Order: sequence, then structure tokens, then C-alpha cells
Amino acid sequence: MSFSSFYSHSPLLFNKDIKLCRTVGQEKLCFPFSIRSNDVDPCTRRISRSRAGLSGDWSFIGGSKIVLKPKATTSFRNPKRSQIHASWFIGSQLASTVFTWGTIAVLPYYTLMVFAPKSELTKKSMESNLPYVVLGILYAYLLFLSWTPETTRLIFASKYLLPELSSIGKMFSSELTLASAWIHLLVVDLFAARHIFCDGMVNQIETRHSVSFCLFFCPIGILTHIITKAMSKTTRTEGHGL
Repeated sequence: MSFSSFYSHSPLLFNKDIKLCRTVGQEKLCFPFSIRSNDVDPCTRRISRSRAGLSGDWSFIGGSKIVLKPKATTSFRNPKRSQIHASWFIGSQLASTVFTWGTIAVLPYYTLMVFAPKSELTKKSMESNLPYVVLGILYAYLLFLSWTPETTRLIFASKYLLPELSSIGKMFSSELTLASAWIHLLVVDLFAARHIFCDGMVNQIETRHSVSFCLFFCPIGILTHIITKAMSKTTRTEGHGL
């Protein structure tokens, strides 16, 4: 008497004994056997479990045939691995969103200072501290999310407790850290542009070119304003002399 097994799907996950019983005449014949199989992928740590339907046919001539039919497959992921990927995804999305909306938020102020420097709306906007408060809070939040013990070590990398260029490069490899630095620049640049604009209004100096430079090249904007102010004083002095 022989047994033959045919698997319609492999591999399967079983760890139990199966008994096939048939009644022949007045006697009950049982044929015990066991199926054991493990399917674990160590790379992705994903475990597949199949539920199989079991059907059997027995005869004295052909022996017994067992057919296993899979019904469903369920995948289980490592929860810690999923949480790590979710954290990376959320951090990247947050950094990208902050970068975009932070840039958009300061553009109306530069637009008013350049295209409508003498309007009442521009003057009131320059007197408001709301953009600095909002962007400052956002910067503090991003700094909190991106700060790690590794950050402190990278900032004070040298033996003199001074930052080094290579260490700063590693620190800004994080998108959250880079987004916080971008918000930092937006706040400082806007503050400098407002100072140049107000100084120009008081001293009646042209500031539109200097304010425009402050949007992306703040040090150049400050430099051009200093030059413009010096040239304006020279022109006025010569005018009064004449």
C-alpha cells in the first residue's frame, strides 16, 4: 500500500499531525502522517501563512491520494520595520511641505516692499511682527524634531569645541535639519529686508534693489544698501554745497 501527496501550492506552514480515516466494511482504518514546513524570509522578515483545503481518496488498488488546495494567503510584516519606514516618510513629507509653504509665506512681504513701497498696506505689514512669530515657532518645532545627541557632537566636533565643515555637512544631510535651516534663513532675510526698507523710508533712500537681493542673497542686499546710503549722502552734500 502506498501514499502519494500532491501539493498545488508550496511552501506551506504546518506544524500539526493529520489523520485520514476511512471505513471499510465494519472496520475503521486510520492512516496517520504529519506535514511540517516553514517559510520565513530573513531579508524582509515577512512570514506567509497559507490555509489549505484537504481532500482525500483511498482504494486498495491505487492507495491513498492527498490533495492540498490553498484558500488564502496572509502576510505579516515586522511592526518595528513598518514604523521606521513610516517615520522616514512623515519626516520627509513634513520637511518638503515646510520648505514650500515657508517660502511662499514671505513672498507677499517682499512684493509689497518692491512694488508698493509707499502704500499704507506695506507700512502696516512692516510694522507687524506676526510673520516672525509664526516662522519662529515653526523653526523651533523643526529644530526639536531634528535634534539628536549626534547633532551636538557634530556641532562641537573639533578639539576646540568649534564646528567643522565636514561635520556640518553630515548634520545637514537630514531633510528635517535642512528644512529648519531654510526657515532660519527666511526669518533672518526678511528681518534684514524690513530693516533696510524702514531705513530707506526714514532717510528717503531707494531700497527696492537692496530688498530684492535680501530674498536670496541677504549679505549682498545689506552691502548694496550701505553703498546706496553712502552715495545718497554724498549726493546730498554736494547738492547743498552748490
